[in-house]
Order: sequence, then C-alpha cells, then structure tokens
Amino acid sequence: MSSFREVPRPVIALGTDYPDGHVIAAHRHDRDQLLYGMTGVLMASTPQGAWMMPPQRGMLIPAGVIHEVRLFGDVKMRSLYLRPDRLGATDNQCKVVGISSLMRHLLIEAVAVPPEYDMAGRDGALMALIEHEIKRLPVLPLSLPLPEQAGLREKCRVFLASPTPHETIDDWCDHLGMSRRSFTRQFRKETGSSFVEWRQQACILAALPRLANGEAVTTIAMDLGYDNPAAFSNMFKRILGASPRDYRTTDT
Repeated sequence: MSSFREVPRPVIALGTDYPDGHVIAAHRHDRDQLLYGMTGVLMASTPQGAWMMPPQRGMLIPAGVIHEVRLFGDVKMRSLYLRPDRLGATDNQCKVVGISSLMRHLLIEAVAVPPEYDMAGRDGALMALIEHEIKRLPVLPLSLPLPEQAGLREKCRVFLASPTPHETIDDWCDHLGMSRRSFTRQFRKETGSSFVEWRQQACILAALPRLANGEAVTTIAMDLGYDNPAAFSNMFKRILGASPRDYRTTDT
C-alpha cells in the first residue's frame, strides 16, 4: 500500500515509465489516484471487474480499492494522488475518463512540481486548477464487471483471455451445468448486463491494446472471430461512440 500521508499537500504528481508486459501486483493507495497514459494501454483489475485505459485517456481509482495493473506496450504514465476529501463522494468504483487538452498539459506540468510545493504560489495554483478539472472529466464506457459467484467468475476470466463473439449462452450453460433460465438470471444479477452485452464489451476491450499498437482493424476483427471488419467496426462504434481507427496510435 503506497502512502503519502507524510506529505502535507492535497495533490501529488509522479511520472513513471513501464515496459511492455509489466505487471503491478495487487495493491491499494490511501489517496484517490488519477492515472494518465501518454502511450500504451493499461488494464486495471479489482474484485469487482476490469477497466481498460487506452492511450491519452485516464483512470480514476478510489482510495482503498485493491487493484492489479497490467501494461500493454511501452507505457509513459503520469499519476496524481489526491486526498480522498478533495473529490467528494464516490461510488468506490474505478472509472476510465476522457482527458481534455487542458488536463493533458496540466498533468505534464504537474510531474515537475516538488511534493512539498508552495500552495500560495504558481505550483499551488496549478494543483488547484487540476482539482477543478478532474471533476469535469467525462466517464468512458470501458469497464467490464465480473460476477462474484466463483464458477461463473472463473469462466469469465477464461473467456477474457481469448474472447470471441461466437460463444453462446448454451455453451456457457453446458460448461457450468446450469439451465439457460438460471444462467441468464444469475448473469444479469451479478454483472448488470446480459450475456450478449457483456460478451461484446469483452471483445471491444480485448481489441484496444492491439489498436493502440497500430494493428490493422481487419486483422483484429478476423482474430476475434468476426465475419468481416464492418461487423466489428459497427459494434465498436455502437458501444464506444467512435470508430476503431480513433483508438489507433498509427495508421497502417
């Protein structure tokens, strides 16, 4: 558990670079955290679900939430740690957020600020503006809830390792030894969505690291089992409100 209790400032900024494939073991912070990835993709997992953060987006992680972080591609990360009383009430859930142009520049400036900055000077004004801007960041639909029931949860984790749009409710019912009615009721109760909606979201999240790495949309669509790139792109845009190309860092 990282601690900044000894630093008498409401906001602290750190910059860290990580190599592709790096894993940060499960941990928690005593402050709220905003992660911002300049490059690469980050996936945070908690007992409640998984969140995928593409490049140039952010992730809010509430204080006290145990989370593991996996990094895809070389990640240039900038992090803010805020005293829990600064953001007001939260629902104790991680959130992926959009990062405005202003917030992006504020984050880059913040990592150069010493931990015990002058709160009455320029550095204090910078951090105060950051606190205001964080509250304006839009939440993005890049989360995937996980069920609590052990067998169902494990099946979800196995699926996430190799998602496909062609697995059906009947496939899962056969594997879990559940009736279709019991499965659909339990799945919606524990995830808040239908199996089909959850499966589509899982496929989208699996595509994000590859899109950020510049892979062709056609290749990703075929690997995920879609009949054609158009079917993949249509579902992607329906869920995220943007095309797959908008999540790529390079064009090929």
